[in-house]
Amino acid sequence: MSAVLFFIAAAGTLAGAIGVITLKDPFYAVLALVGHLASLAVLFLLLRAEFIAAAQVVVYAGAVMVLYVFVVSYIGGQNLASGQGPGRAGTFGAFACAGALVVELFIAVLGSGLRAIGTIGGHVAVGFGSPEAIGSLLLTKFLVPFEIASYLLLLAAVGAVTLARRRGGLDDQGDGTPTISVMDFMRPRPFGTGTMAEGFGHAEALSAAQSERRQERES
Repeated sequence: MSAVLFFIAAAGTLAGAIGVITLKDPFYAVLALVGHLASLAVLFLLLRAEFIAAAQVVVYAGAVMVLYVFVVSYIGGQNLASGQGPGRAGTFGAFACAGALVVELFIAVLGSGLRAIGTIGGHVAVGFGSPEAIGSLLLTKFLVPFEIASYLLLLAAVGAVTLARRRGGLDDQGDGTPTISVMDFMRPRPFGTGTMAEGFGHAEALSAAQSERRQERES
């Protein structure tokens, strides 16, 4: 049963990752990423890392994905202007990096993964995947990658705000929003405007001015 569940979760992980980079609609790309993270949680469960699987669902597939959906809805993925192509140098660099990653994966699978076929797998120490073990590793051995990941999330939030400002979502003042300058306070107020007390005191003068205007129109 675990073998069948592993292949299903692996297929879901690969399908979700492919959907993230191939789907044109950002909203559906985020949904594909949610499926990818949920499949990763199943793989962590098979590795007896229950805490990591729960954090994968609650933190990443839950809270972080809600933030991504909010950003996509705020920016509006349908109206994004298509940028220029990466060019020949960028395309060659992308294919070179992808080829190097594929070669690395083949070396890792053929060099170590196939040896575990037909065995009970690696030895799992007591407390593996517990909050204590994860916290100890994050604050000692993997402190630098942990901090780099936090800075990447911060840069992603700043980038979302920058994209919104470039599209005029935060700085556009031509949508009917009233603006107030210092000169508005220096100019005298129009007749009949001000506080309620002033308006009540000038009620008779205002009615007289209106009657005069009415007489001028009639004449």
